[in-house]
Amino acid sequence: MKYKIKKALWLLTLVLTLCSTSVLAGCETNKNLNDAPPEKVDEIRDRGTLLVGTTGDYRPLSYFESQTGTYWGFDIEVAYEIAKALGVNVAFVKTSWPKLTSDVLADPQLFDFAIGGITISDERNEKMMMSDGYLANGKTILCRAADRDRYQSLADIDKPEVRVMVNPGGLNEKFAYASLPHASIYVYPTNEDIPTLIAEGQGDVMITEITEAPYYVKADSRLAAPLLGKPFTHGEIGILMRKGQDNLMQIVNTTLQRMKDDGTLRSLQEKYGLVHTEK
Repeated sequence: MKYKIKKALWLLTLVLTLCSTSVLAGCETNKNLNDAPPEKVDEIRDRGTLLVGTTGDYRPLSYFESQTGTYWGFDIEVAYEIAKALGVNVAFVKTSWPKLTSDVLADPQLFDFAIGGITISDERNEKMMMSDGYLANGKTILCRAADRDRYQSLADIDKPEVRVMVNPGGLNEKFAYASLPHASIYVYPTNEDIPTLIAEGQGDVMITEITEAPYYVKADSRLAAPLLGKPFTHGEIGILMRKGQDNLMQIVNTTLQRMKDDGTLRSLQEKYGLVHTEK
C-alpha cells in the first residue's frame, strides 16, 4: 500500500513538472515571437525615413557638398526613387570605403542600405546582399592629358617609376595591388582629391572607374582617360545591404526594374554623362 502511494506521488510530481516545463516553454516561445523585430519595410515606414549610407566622395554618383550640407549624384537620385516607392523621406548617413562593410553590418544598424558606386562582387555577396545591377562599370585610369599616349595598357603602368594613386579600402586599391606589382602605389585617403593631384603632377595615374573618369576629364582639361573604352574589368554597380532584409531588397529590385523599363535610369545616365556605360 505504501509503495502504491509513493508511486502515485512520484507520478503526480513528474506530471506537474512536465506541465510546468511546457507552460514555461510556451511562454518563452510567445515572448520570442512578440520580441521579434518587425519586417524591414514596416520598420522604415513606421520611422518615416529611409536611412541611406553613402561615401559622398564619388562624383558623379554620390557627392557631399560641404558648403550646402547636401548630397547630389546619379545614385542619390536612385535612392530618392526607392524612398518614393516606400512612401518615406530620405536621410543620408556618411560612410567610407574602408568602413563600408563594418558599417553595413553594424549593430545597431547605422542605415538601411548603402549606395554610391558600389560594385557587385562575390566577396560582398558572401557577407551581405547586393541588388540587381543597374549600371555597368569597370576599372580604368586617369592620367595627365600630356601622358595619354604613354599609358595604353597595364604593362605601360606596371613600372617602378609610375606613381599610381588609389583611394583606400575599396576594390580600386585591391585591383592596383593585384594587377600592378611593380608600380609605386600610393593610397590617398580622399578619393575626390586624387584627380587634382594627378593633374598637378603629384602622381601619374589614378585607378578609377569608367563611371567616374568622364566627369573629371570634362571638369579638368589637364586630365585624360585614354583607356575609357577598354576597361580592365567588367562589372555592375548595385545597392548593398545586410542579409535578412528580403522584403526591402524586393522593393529595391522592383524599383530598379521599373526605372529601367520607363526610361528613368536612361535619363539619369544622360544627365550625369553616364549613358555610354549602360549595359
